[in-house]
Amino acid sequence: MPEAIDLDVVRQMLPTTPYGKGVREIRPPVQFNDDAFEGMLARDPGDPEVWGIAYNGAVSPQRQRFTIAHELGHFVLHRDQQSRFHCDKESVHSGHETMRLIEREADDFASNLLMPGDRLREWISNRRIDLHVLSAIAERFQVSFEALCIRFIKFTPQRAILVYWDNGYAKYEWRSSSAVRTRARIRRTGDPQEPLPGTLAADASVEQAWDGIEMSAAIWCPEEAPHMKLREFKHSYTSRDRVLTLLHALSAAPPSANGLDRARLADELAALLHGHGGSATRLSDAALVKLFRLLRLARRLLDLEAGVTGQES
Repeated sequence: MPEAIDLDVVRQMLPTTPYGKGVREIRPPVQFNDDAFEGMLARDPGDPEVWGIAYNGAVSPQRQRFTIAHELGHFVLHRDQQSRFHCDKESVHSGHETMRLIEREADDFASNLLMPGDRLREWISNRRIDLHVLSAIAERFQVSFEALCIRFIKFTPQRAILVYWDNGYAKYEWRSSSAVRTRARIRRTGDPQEPLPGTLAADASVEQAWDGIEMSAAIWCPEEAPHMKLREFKHSYTSRDRVLTLLHALSAAPPSANGLDRARLADELAALLHGHGGSATRLSDAALVKLFRLLRLARRLLDLEAGVTGQES
């Protein structure tokens, strides 16, 4: 059963909210069949209180939805910076630093709008994950399979890696937070990266492996012990030479539970210490609450360190 957000309602309502201050109308999106761009957001040169959205109508309906949500992200986040945004898929991976940043922010906005994290987390928790499950979730959100897989990597508590191959070379790689913390990464063979021998990604005779194949994690990840296992999933696109590889549930446990807890708590401490700049002569109530949380986290870190020292002695 679809649970997709109605982007037309969002578009109409935004000017009536604080996020649309100073804007009277966002006009209905207009289709353009032009492969040179994915979408565009522009202010009406004759009426600064009116904005419009255009999108590539030649792509899939799911991609069109993401593009419209992306342009709404530019409207909310960046319209004070410029009056026109001309977007293509390559802008996220290329272009100057400022362009990459705002394009990624608009992508994140679209992902959060179309695929709410709390719902996704609910749907993937306590389930055996395969590409059939992820495809069904993509249909519920009415988003592309690729977009859902990227979102899954960001929310899964398990160790997982997603690689997008274009014409036989890795175009991008996403790692889950657990994979990053435990330093799980694919073996590097060159630049650009090619699929590794002995993997489904390198086997042209296997186009789809939605149920996955279990294998030694060391085939993909050089720092994993040979007895550790992962499951490799493969999805090949019908158009062009494009492949998605999902490596899921790398079975190697973190070096120590306390080590992961310390890393997680250290991240929280850093967020509290550096998340907001500035100073004040008197702490606000919110600052006092934050300070109290900081002290509690520091105490937990000390307790964890004491526990590790006791185990090692």
